[in-house]
Amino acid sequence: MSPNQLLILFFFFFISASRSILQIPTIPQFPCNSPQYNQYPFCNTSLSIATRAKSLISLLTLQEKIQQLSNNASAIPRLGIPAYEWWSESLHGIATNGPGINFNGTMPSATSFPQVIVTAASFNKTLWSKIGSAIATEARAMYNYGQAGLTFWAPTVNLFRDPRWGRGQESPGEDPMLVSAYAIEYVKSFQSGKWDGEGGDDGFVFGEKRALKGEGDESDDDEGLMLSACCKHLIAYDLEKWKNFSRYSFNAVVTEQDMQDSYEPPFRACVEQGKASCLMCSYNQVNGVPACLREDLFQKARDKWGFKGYITSDCDAVATIHFYQNYSKSPEDSAADTLKAGMDINCGTSMLRYTQPAIDEGKVREEEIDRALFNLFSVQLRLGLFNGNPRKGRFGKLGPKDVCTSKHKTLALEAARQGIVLLKNDKKFLPLNKNDVSSLAIIGPLANNVSQMGGGYTGIPCSPKSLFEGFKDYIKNTYYTSGCADVPCDSDAGFKEAIQTAQKADFVVVVAGLDLTQETEDLDRVSLLLPGQQMALISSVATVSKRPVILVLTGGGPLDVSFAKCDPQISSIVWIGYPGEAGAKALAEIIFGDYNPGGRLTMTWYTESFTKVPMNDMNMRADPSRGYPGRTYRFYIGDPVYGFGEGLSYTNYSYKFLSAPSKLSISGSFKARSSRNILQEGSGLDYVNTYEVTSCTSLRFYFRICVMNRGDMDGSHVVMLFARFPKVAKGTPERQLIGFDRVHTFKNGSKEISILVDPCEHFSIANEHGNRILPLGNYRLNLGDMEHSVTIEIS
Repeated sequence: MSPNQLLILFFFFFISASRSILQIPTIPQFPCNSPQYNQYPFCNTSLSIATRAKSLISLLTLQEKIQQLSNNASAIPRLGIPAYEWWSESLHGIATNGPGINFNGTMPSATSFPQVIVTAASFNKTLWSKIGSAIATEARAMYNYGQAGLTFWAPTVNLFRDPRWGRGQESPGEDPMLVSAYAIEYVKSFQSGKWDGEGGDDGFVFGEKRALKGEGDESDDDEGLMLSACCKHLIAYDLEKWKNFSRYSFNAVVTEQDMQDSYEPPFRACVEQGKASCLMCSYNQVNGVPACLREDLFQKARDKWGFKGYITSDCDAVATIHFYQNYSKSPEDSAADTLKAGMDINCGTSMLRYTQPAIDEGKVREEEIDRALFNLFSVQLRLGLFNGNPRKGRFGKLGPKDVCTSKHKTLALEAARQGIVLLKNDKKFLPLNKNDVSSLAIIGPLANNVSQMGGGYTGIPCSPKSLFEGFKDYIKNTYYTSGCADVPCDSDAGFKEAIQTAQKADFVVVVAGLDLTQETEDLDRVSLLLPGQQMALISSVATVSKRPVILVLTGGGPLDVSFAKCDPQISSIVWIGYPGEAGAKALAEIIFGDYNPGGRLTMTWYTESFTKVPMNDMNMRADPSRGYPGRTYRFYIGDPVYGFGEGLSYTNYSYKFLSAPSKLSISGSFKARSSRNILQEGSGLDYVNTYEVTSCTSLRFYFRICVMNRGDMDGSHVVMLFARFPKVAKGTPERQLIGFDRVHTFKNGSKEISILVDPCEHFSIANEHGNRILPLGNYRLNLGDMEHSVTIEIS
């Protein structure tokens, strides 16, 4: 080998070693990055997004266009455009689900925040926004190093309608206002470009968050995106696999009333206020029509909600239209009909395989493909994908140093702290004084298992720790035994060891509940009881322990733990859900009083008898004539185990009413409408249509209160304002959440807060025809035990 050859070999070895040591990425290929291709008009950043998108489309052959209609969009080498993977996931951190993500590069992990159902239980909009920004920062950093895409298919904004739903853990909860609020905060912060390194406070602000760009700011077609978020699954999707029903073929029969006031609002909020750049249509049918063929809903999103983005199918949802649902006569029809309905991209291969035959048969026109490509390329252009090397742009400095940062880990810890819910605490058994605990037993199949801490759609956590390890950091003499071999707990073979472990410890914590073997995508539950012999394990340990035991419940779905609620040998019940990588530390801090719990349930916990209700019945409202109890706290007429909004603290809170109007007057000329012959007596108008009210803005008011901490411990408190409506229409909710806030208070201190109430939004309801109406008459606003009446009348 010549000296020159040795020099060249050494040079390449040095570069390779330096990249490894310094973690310099091999820059992936990007469109418009090479001088050979960057002279095309679609690379010209001075032109409008629309002009650039149309220019690109005009350069493509029909076959090249079709190759863009899959999540794995093909490369277009002659234009210097590499392949692009649309499918990345970021539900509560960068997830391994989806081919757009890999952890094999310079970033082998990412911050794992609590599952959404836990984070939502904090009722803290500021926290939700910070999490969205943190995930976006890590996602863009991974993109810069070729480990992620720019288009992420999150959040899930379907209501947690049925307690058996396997993916309920992904939802913020059962209340449309809560789910809408979460969607807005996550999407705005994730997409905004206001990444967490760009200033802002590092603390955990309590109270109403201020919008990133100011309330009411409108985004235009050319507004840039840091990342793209996708609100899913449109619509009425909340059944996986239950008895003989499957999500691939299930027909969700939904009334217009339920659609307007339950199923649709979170998606509308996600688009109208969150400015989501993607919607995903679901597998199921809705009133006999596959969701990905709901042209009426797609058009409503664009024309009425202002949607500017792309619509993707759930994965293989186009194929299910023909092969599972037998709705279309052929796969070519499925490809053609979804395009004509307004869907833009297929997660899967159906459109790749069948669009050309559909064109040949005259079932779809090339112009309809161009319309889809315009939506797709417009989003990519807004993301800067055609602006050359992203490492030279605004977010170019993001990299490994911005992933798994101490700030993000602390945020994950704070989210777990705020989301954990204390459901029972007899005789103020908790918190424990660690100086009085000489030994601690922690028992349960999930107590020493870090793999299930995040729940579904989880990535590779930065620094996970098991619950057992978390407790051991507090109490050196902490003993562990599983009691059951696994969560299904089909055998009591481990009970003897569990009993012996409990007998020798001063205090006992039993960890029970659910994991992904019980509830996950494509798997619903059939029972609300603890799996297998978990109940027997808890009772056996509680019977022999020196003191009443502490029961910790895992999992996203509600559980019937009536036995534990009533058992004096079980002093405390703590729900941790899937608390993420920092959940162990958060739980230990709460158990030992270093953090005062304040989380509230975002879903109703029903008794086992609720399983008699068919899961495929989509009706929200109760129907006593057929023994149907209704769903969610808004319409359920039974007695729950624990209700929506329940959660305890180590201190006591009270409220003092400060101000709110007692009467609101609306002016105008309204047509006579009355349902008095059905529900009430008297004369005059019972309600007006909200679209007829021209003075909505003037009706807004602030409900002002003082929150008082009556205890000797600092804490954060969730304030929840509910309304009870005049029953002027059939199916009026029993009560409805109209505002919430989370405030931090010092011991023996107080804080004044205001909740904005918009009567046209918060007091309106959907009638049987799906029209929004504003009832006239007396409204009762409830805040804990405090009640205030507001009357709406026509002046």
